[in-house]
Amino acid sequence: MAEQQLGVLKALDVAKTQLYHFTAIVIAGMGFFTDAYDLFCVSLVTKLLGRLYYFNPLSDKPGSLPPHVAAAVNGVALCGTLAGQLFFGWLGDKLGRKKVYGITLIMMIVCSVASGLSFGDTAQGVMTTLCFFRFWLGFGIGGDYPLSATIMSEYANKKTRGAFIAAVFAMQGIGILAGGFVALAVSSIFDKKFPAPTYAVDRALSTPPQADYIWRIIVMFGALPAALTYYWRMKMPETARYTALVAKNIKQATKDMSKVLQVELEMEERAEDIVKDPRLNYGLFSKEFAKRHGLPLLGCTSTWFLLDIAFYSQNLFQKDIFSAIGWIPKASTMNGIHEVFMIARAQTLIALCSTVPGYWFTVAFIDIMGRFAIQLMGFFMMTVFMFAIAFPYNHWIKPDNRIGFVVMYSLTFFFANFGPNATTFIVPAEIFPARLRSTCHGISAATGKAGAIVGAFGFLYAAQPQDKTKTDAGYPPGIGVKNSLIMLGVINFVGMLFTFLVPEPKGKSLEELSGETEVEK
Repeated sequence: MAEQQLGVLKALDVAKTQLYHFTAIVIAGMGFFTDAYDLFCVSLVTKLLGRLYYFNPLSDKPGSLPPHVAAAVNGVALCGTLAGQLFFGWLGDKLGRKKVYGITLIMMIVCSVASGLSFGDTAQGVMTTLCFFRFWLGFGIGGDYPLSATIMSEYANKKTRGAFIAAVFAMQGIGILAGGFVALAVSSIFDKKFPAPTYAVDRALSTPPQADYIWRIIVMFGALPAALTYYWRMKMPETARYTALVAKNIKQATKDMSKVLQVELEMEERAEDIVKDPRLNYGLFSKEFAKRHGLPLLGCTSTWFLLDIAFYSQNLFQKDIFSAIGWIPKASTMNGIHEVFMIARAQTLIALCSTVPGYWFTVAFIDIMGRFAIQLMGFFMMTVFMFAIAFPYNHWIKPDNRIGFVVMYSLTFFFANFGPNATTFIVPAEIFPARLRSTCHGISAATGKAGAIVGAFGFLYAAQPQDKTKTDAGYPPGIGVKNSLIMLGVINFVGMLFTFLVPEPKGKSLEELSGETEVEK
């Protein structure tokens, strides 16, 4: 077989790293920044929502969201994301990356703002509005996953493609940090302006009515960075790989990329025949696809699914850990505004120390070590640390051993981000053919989100103590935190095994990986 790659795509593959690469990282990365900000910022304000809307003057604990409401507020965005990944992933291959990219951004901006507004001031009215708009916010965010990854991988050169896609993904860490900083700033200002007594001193006055603005400002702020990049998103030309290989308009692709690369590119004579070869036009449900890409797709979906179970269950232990270390005092000893400040402080510290560095380690090492090695190492280390926390769990929760506990916990999530959390996002954008690339990435990402839903909710119930008297209000007894951690360790180990189905894309062109260059002489 003759290996034939279009000249315009070869030019992209060997291009030196230039300004347009960084522009693409910022434009695609801003979407991801917003995604992370919007998905994570709600965890900073759930306690405040409970105090505001579920206040019971007779209770010696501040109001809190009932389990089903808490699950809805946290989970509805994940369900929206799952649906958006499948829908926009498919649409991105049908209409083109650029068109759909604009739609998802507008959805994110509108729903971000709308989720901070509410119909009525009853608990039910506010929660219903919040959940409704967070679902559609999630739907828009879902579209950003396959599109950001695909656009970045199709613009990148061969040598540093991994680092570029990883850099887009790393903006997620910065989004989480920004959420923390915004919450810290807003709550400090309100704390100064509207001083309030602690809950133990005066139940009714401990949450001043002005605190209702805090969560709205925090939630709506996510629209700002997205709105700022809208203009640039619309200015980006469609990717050459979509225009040439899917829309089959090689002339246009050559013209677009001449502008982007700022060199004169010539169109080859036989170019049209290469892209119109019928053997390269098999569909997603064909035997040919199953034969060529079936196992890699299984590898991408299963590893992402297993990783997200572990990754999203971290929130369960966060509150135990923060309370255990004394980072967050007892709720009754704080007023509502101060509680937001303390939660934001704790989450920002964890993000600064473990989450964010992991992302940038991936950016630095991915094109040296390769995707496979990083993913395998990450799953292995996560398994080790989960077991190391789980088996002597009763030892870690003693006050003297707190620091060790936090270190182990931080390392688990450092290796999630310098490991499978980043690689599961990168690989599906590289190994599938151009006309199915965004769809396959969407399928992988959606399976991942299904894992996130299992991790966030399945384990919420599982981690409840076995003793009926000690469970959180409204929950049935579970298997306890220790057994939940052991299960998570096993899940990470299985993820390590499924990693062997995923091919190594390092240093190869996208067409070589997807088999789109193979045309008989």
